[in-house]
Amino acid sequence: MDLLNYGESFAQLDVNLSGNSVPILCWDFHYESINELKNFSSDLKKIKFISTQFKWNELDLNISERLINEVVVITNKEQKIIFASEGISKMTGYKENEVLGKFPKMFQGNETSKVVLKEIRTAIEKQIPFEKTVLNYKKNGEIYDCIIHGFPVFNLKGELSHFIAFEKAA
Repeated sequence: MDLLNYGESFAQLDVNLSGNSVPILCWDFHYESINELKNFSSDLKKIKFISTQFKWNELDLNISERLINEVVVITNKEQKIIFASEGISKMTGYKENEVLGKFPKMFQGNETSKVVLKEIRTAIEKQIPFEKTVLNYKKNGEIYDCIIHGFPVFNLKGELSHFIAFEKAA
């Protein structure tokens, strides 16, 4: 094919091709879906590792089903964050490595209800499940309502091991 006949050659090539064209956006969507699936799988593996290491049954908490639509945050007995699912960055702007070792109070601020925080603290002290909506702050300072379903997690001996929270923006 010479450059003078490029247009004619291209037209002939186009006629000879039998494949359908696919918009580039489809590949972007596919790539995004694959990444979400990889993140979901990675989160499940990390949670399974934690639950095995500390001998608690994650099946009772329906973690795999809740992980689809909620952010999972696991703290130790002292309430330091030891795990946050990939969805934490979408909800708060923080990446997992920025929240590990910190306390969940990092998401609270001046407008966060002291009454709700006291109710959560009481449930934690009594080692009972709770469901509360709390005003939280994103990394950029934006405020959002966060629905938290918190549960104490016990090992096979019945001893408190961790706390797990399933969270989503309201």
